[in-house]
Amino acid sequence: MTDAMMSLRTLLEKSSDADLLREMVGFAAQRLMELEMESLTGAAPGERSPERINHRNGYRDRDWETRAGTVELRIPKLRKGSYFPVFLEPRRMAEKALTAVIQEAYIHGVSTRSVDDLVKAMGMTGISKSQVSRLCEEIDGKIDAFLNRPLEGDWPYLWLDATYVKVRQSGRIVSVAVIVAVAVNSAGRREVLGLSIGASEAETFWTDFLRSLARRGLRGVKLVISDAHEGLKAAVAKVLHAGWQRCRVHFMRNALAYAGKSGRRVVAAFIATAFAQEDAEAARGQWRQVADQLRPKLPKLAALMDQAEADVLAFMSFPKDHRPKIHSTNPLERLNGEIKRRTEVVGIFPNEAAIVRLVGAILLEQNDEWAVQRARYMSLETMAPLSDDPIVKLPAVAA
Repeated sequence: MTDAMMSLRTLLEKSSDADLLREMVGFAAQRLMELEMESLTGAAPGERSPERINHRNGYRDRDWETRAGTVELRIPKLRKGSYFPVFLEPRRMAEKALTAVIQEAYIHGVSTRSVDDLVKAMGMTGISKSQVSRLCEEIDGKIDAFLNRPLEGDWPYLWLDATYVKVRQSGRIVSVAVIVAVAVNSAGRREVLGLSIGASEAETFWTDFLRSLARRGLRGVKLVISDAHEGLKAAVAKVLHAGWQRCRVHFMRNALAYAGKSGRRVVAAFIATAFAQEDAEAARGQWRQVADQLRPKLPKLAALMDQAEADVLAFMSFPKDHRPKIHSTNPLERLNGEIKRRTEVVGIFPNEAAIVRLVGAILLEQNDEWAVQRARYMSLETMAPLSDDPIVKLPAVAA
């Protein structure tokens, strides 16, 4: 297995739903036994076939101890002879092989050839494309349920970012945007809210995506953090009625392009003085002062600062403890990097469903990891001022 394949133990430790991987292992094991029984009997359960050579004779229960926990198996029995699953035979490293099948389908999307090779490595005869699809159908259902789950409570901060992948459409290879939404709720916990795929990042696309989140229950958004997209900015105002923070890191890259190689370090230090201020008013005053100082020699840079002031400094109006995390899309960079790394292995996706399968699995993994972290992304005390619901204090009870 490649380094990208995570061990089942690691996946389980990161999972907020301890039954998720155990159910997947159990489901796959049961399906593999049923497929093997079809080859041994010559027919599917209850099927009348002249090619039938044996009949089933009920099941026997067996507990299978795996790294995902105890999996309850129902091992089929034959009327003539005996049957014992090949992958349960001792000394076959069966669990590792079966886990590989699960991981291949779960993390990398359904690949008939690779899954078939792994099944053959377990001593079986391999499975067809339709059988692979049936094997992975329930896993796809888990991802779909995760990406479309109801959103409860308030979500004061919302990060949006996109990465581009290649996919085949009508015989052509095109590049599509894969949008990921991450938010922090009023309890200070970070979650992946969803993803969407579009041909471009136009306003209509952003509007449809944000409306889909709103239909699932997204509310209470105070600030949206993203790169500079006019369509997104308009959609945020229309759908969420929230403020917008232009990613400070991306802005600095754009700004320093006007400074020249020799002046970039000095210009970066000048602009950073605005971010170091204690409050929004002081930050705006320092921003304008820096722009005026740069205007004689770098008029285009000064004009850019004039235009971007409100958007780049929006985070300064929020609690000081939150500012390092809300001034840019950096909280999404690691996640996007993992998406990019794994999608580059695929190269060209056969369809958009394959993109959703792979990226959705990555997002589910990351969401589970965040869910089990003991430390909150933002503390309850600092999140309280952002709540729309006033804190009601009960009167003290007289002794």
